[in-house]
Amino acid sequence: MHKQVTTSLLRRSYSTSSSSSSSSSRWSLLSRSSRISSNSNAALLLKTTPLQQLHQPQLQLQPQRVYQHQHVQTRQSSHSPMGLPPTNPRKKVTLNTLQSMYKRGEKITMITAHDFPSAHVAEHAGMDMILVGDSLAMVALGMEDTSEVLVEEMLLHCRSVARASSRAFTVGDMPMGSYEISPQQALSTAIRFIKEGRMSAVKLEGGAEMAPTIRAITTAGIPVLAHIGLTPQRQNALGGFRVQGKSKESAKRLLRDALAVQEAGAFAMVVEAVPQEVASFITGLLKVPTIGIGAGSGTSGQVLVQADMTGNFPPGRFLPKFVKKYGDVWGEALRAIESYRDEVKGKSYPAEEHTYPMAREEVEAFVGDVRRLMGANASASEAEGEGEKEA
Repeated sequence: MHKQVTTSLLRRSYSTSSSSSSSSSRWSLLSRSSRISSNSNAALLLKTTPLQQLHQPQLQLQPQRVYQHQHVQTRQSSHSPMGLPPTNPRKKVTLNTLQSMYKRGEKITMITAHDFPSAHVAEHAGMDMILVGDSLAMVALGMEDTSEVLVEEMLLHCRSVARASSRAFTVGDMPMGSYEISPQQALSTAIRFIKEGRMSAVKLEGGAEMAPTIRAITTAGIPVLAHIGLTPQRQNALGGFRVQGKSKESAKRLLRDALAVQEAGAFAMVVEAVPQEVASFITGLLKVPTIGIGAGSGTSGQVLVQADMTGNFPPGRFLPKFVKKYGDVWGEALRAIESYRDEVKGKSYPAEEHTYPMAREEVEAFVGDVRRLMGANASASEAEGEGEKEA
């Protein structure tokens, strides 16, 4: 277990580092031993450092390196955009694109994203659809389940994702409590996801009982992605996260739900945690795509939570059976951050190539001017002290 990092602990760490090697410390150019009076403008100046220390290799950069540096990098800040759009931009994915893919039997790919970086990489990877799922409640906000997340929080994440998604078809997940009361409430929320969240469509959970709501939203010109089978927002009513459609009657209810949301105008539907045979059979009876998650390979497409499939979580976290881990983002990030920590502690970072150049003559002129100012201030202080003694 790590000790809690406190202000006093940081002071002790700084003191130890400073006393161990004054010549190599990053703070060696500052005076630590002398007290500077409050009326002095040279409180942080170089009174005690010999000028020859400034000629050590790690503090030198030749003038020609200045010009090389300027050509390589023109923005001297980490506050910069994440990067350029894909080099070979594809056409914008629309409802017509998705319907064409469905008709020719091409699988539709969808993945979740919850912020600009996760959407940016999904866009570069060529995903057809990006879902700002309410699963961000857990993977981005640290909540216990999806029932906690609010509309305002979802909209913030939607806007972030939209900025990175210039080609993928984006869908915003309407959270629990934002659409169940009435079709009018749902339409009001859906409008916010389009206008404020900058999404292309909305998603809501539920089957036949939500058909009037889906119809109200689609009639207003907003595309709806339905969600049937295991509906996580209703986990308490379902008895937990349980597979749906495992019995004959349950499978029939699932089919009724699928036909109802299709008739209400949903352009596609997520089918979650359903036996493969049932999902494949229902897909074959529909005229709109099904996007499976834990529903086998017979659906029209697939969706996964990005944090799950990229492995962006610590060891020991539970994963549903249907998740395939394609990477180890957590392990790579942990390795990188630990290496950074070790290099800072060991004083090997930043190295010369990570610093900004300054011509030697400018350094010497700066130090000389400071020392002259320090000397003048010291003489004035001594004279003032002698005057006080005589008085």
